[in-house]
Amino acid sequence: MRLDRLQNGLWHLIRYGLIVGIGFIILYPLLRQISFAVMHPDDLFDLTVNWIPRNITKINFQVAWEMLDYSKALINTLGVTLLLGTLELASTMIIGYGFARWRYPGSNLVFGLVILSIIIPPQMVMVPLFLNFRYFDLFGLLPEPGVNLIGSFWPMVLMALTGTAKRSGLFIFITRNFFRGMSTSLEEAAYVDGAGHLKTFLRIMLPNATPIAVIVFLFSFVWHWNDLFYTDLFLQGRNLLQIALLRINSQFNYPWANKAVEGTYIQLVNNAGMLLYILPVLFLYAFLQRYFIESIEKTGLVG
Repeated sequence: MRLDRLQNGLWHLIRYGLIVGIGFIILYPLLRQISFAVMHPDDLFDLTVNWIPRNITKINFQVAWEMLDYSKALINTLGVTLLLGTLELASTMIIGYGFARWRYPGSNLVFGLVILSIIIPPQMVMVPLFLNFRYFDLFGLLPEPGVNLIGSFWPMVLMALTGTAKRSGLFIFITRNFFRGMSTSLEEAAYVDGAGHLKTFLRIMLPNATPIAVIVFLFSFVWHWNDLFYTDLFLQGRNLLQIALLRINSQFNYPWANKAVEGTYIQLVNNAGMLLYILPVLFLYAFLQRYFIESIEKTGLVG
């Protein structure tokens, strides 16, 4: 009996030790960023200061806020991300439902290409994508040399709308498997009552697919929020947080800049800007964590 208690206690100790260790590894970068973000420039070269600053200040956040033009950039980024997430959710749900319910010659080949798009690095298609939207001719319907869409939101909107945006292949795969696991009896009953395919999808299947829709939208939102590859490729010059963060290092000599952004002090402002950048996502996760976990459990993705 005593040996069993000792074994159980040892197992609990090992388990809690692993949880604390893994949690520290995950939280270490965030804790380090917070420490640097509130650190006074004078503490940066103080060898006695490691984690806890001797002089806590908000000057780094003030400078980062001005450099990022945070208010306008936040509104622009939120608007673009919500639009792209909504369009990608709609397109991937429809495409996934089509793959799950309809069979036609070559459907397996097309779905295989969708799976292939998940593992292809975006750098491999960067040049074709850029040229396609630089000389966009809509399959030859527009006169040469086409329309230049670079610098506008249209490339990313069209990609989200057609199911070819960031991680769309993964979302199509997830939604297809989810719809394949749903019973066809409700659809058959709707067809008997005279409902068409579109009405059946909107009235019957879509309301029952709320858990997977929540997962797809949240993943899409976070990935579009963190996306720099397509944003830098198509939206250079736009006032977005991703692009504004890149400009911090080149703006340290602005006329209004002060000691906090001279020389090596720029890393303090960088950390403050990164915290401002991830803050909306942290709030989103804090408010929607319960719904996200419930959706994961209902869909069975954890298995």
